[in-house]
Amino acid sequence: MNEGRPGYKHTPLGWIPEEWEYTRLDKISDIVRGSSPRPAGDAKFFNGNYMPWLTVASLTTLSDSILEVTQTEGSLTELGSRQSRILEKGTLILSNSGATLGVPKILGIKCCANDGIAAFINWKDNVADKKFILYNLANLTKYLREVIAPGNGQPNLNTELIGSSFVPLPPINEQNLIVKYLSIWDEAINKAEQLIEQLKRRNIGLMQELLTGSKRLQGFEGDWKKLHVHDIAKEVSLKNRNGKNLTVLSCTKYAGLVPSLEYFGRQVFGSDTSTYKVVPQYHFAYATNHIEEGSIGYQDRFEEGLISPMYTVFKTNNLIHDEYLYKLLKSHQYIHEYRKRMEGSIDRRGGLRWDSFSKISIHLPKLEEQKALASVFGIMDEEYILQEKNLAKVNQQKKGLMQKLLTGEIRVNKV
Repeated sequence: MNEGRPGYKHTPLGWIPEEWEYTRLDKISDIVRGSSPRPAGDAKFFNGNYMPWLTVASLTTLSDSILEVTQTEGSLTELGSRQSRILEKGTLILSNSGATLGVPKILGIKCCANDGIAAFINWKDNVADKKFILYNLANLTKYLREVIAPGNGQPNLNTELIGSSFVPLPPINEQNLIVKYLSIWDEAINKAEQLIEQLKRRNIGLMQELLTGSKRLQGFEGDWKKLHVHDIAKEVSLKNRNGKNLTVLSCTKYAGLVPSLEYFGRQVFGSDTSTYKVVPQYHFAYATNHIEEGSIGYQDRFEEGLISPMYTVFKTNNLIHDEYLYKLLKSHQYIHEYRKRMEGSIDRRGGLRWDSFSKISIHLPKLEEQKALASVFGIMDEEYILQEKNLAKVNQQKKGLMQKLLTGEIRVNKV
């Protein structure tokens, strides 16, 4: 029946063009799982130089838009490779567990794969374009994660579940055209990602030079002072004893202090916040037990906020510009310093408390140079954020186009 939609027919996938077919994935190719040498970690099998070793952990280092896997995080010995599954270059794979569950890729190298990876092999001749199926799998990722996998207990996809999923099958020439169109978008996305990565590396390197004084802004000169954190800041410990109804904040690795409900999408803190610490506006806070991950933030959004009692709060004096200090304390150099001090502490569980944190050395230029540097850092951040927004926009546009192309709502052979 095509009532209301001339030229289309209704299928288990929804409406598709009348001349399209649809099929189960296991009718296109054989679907197999990788295999892992046992026991895990045995030196006879692992950490060799014979064959690259692909795991779910390897996939987590790759962007979703990168279609081709060209690197892994480990390798096997020759004996280990014989006890694993060897996959040829060009094999379509699908992560069936972990954080990347449901994410498809195409192998750009010959490698071994563990049992967290499903592979499509022995393709039926001239039935389906491999990249066309990859795009369909990418379109199915959310469905595979949220509908198929959770119904199988621990979120996991086995080959039967994958094989039972349906995909549309336009004529092969139309599949090829769809792939061609979507590949143009992938190229644009990859270029945008490369630009962001270049900006990231440039910003890290330039900030390192500017924060250490090895590179100076024009018009500034003179020696920098060597001080300690306790010379420019003091700890503040205000408990929410009156039970004020204030916004509860969480400290994140990249974004600093953010509203907890906004960040997690649900309440992860207790209803009784009387033991929480108050973080007044223009104060710093860091996760005492996790600062080595870069979990330090600056509270400039609310007149007052609340933070877990496991955090340390401090306020600066007029010797330092807060925006400059924030960049300094989030830099790779200082994160390394936090790790060093935590590893060297007698009680590792105590984290980096104020007594130790406040003794960290800081080399400071004059206040005017601090402000100028903070302004430069702000411009660098804006440029980076602008490129990330552009990438997000292009990704969203591609997803919208992909949805329409893969359902036949837009027909490339009829444009």
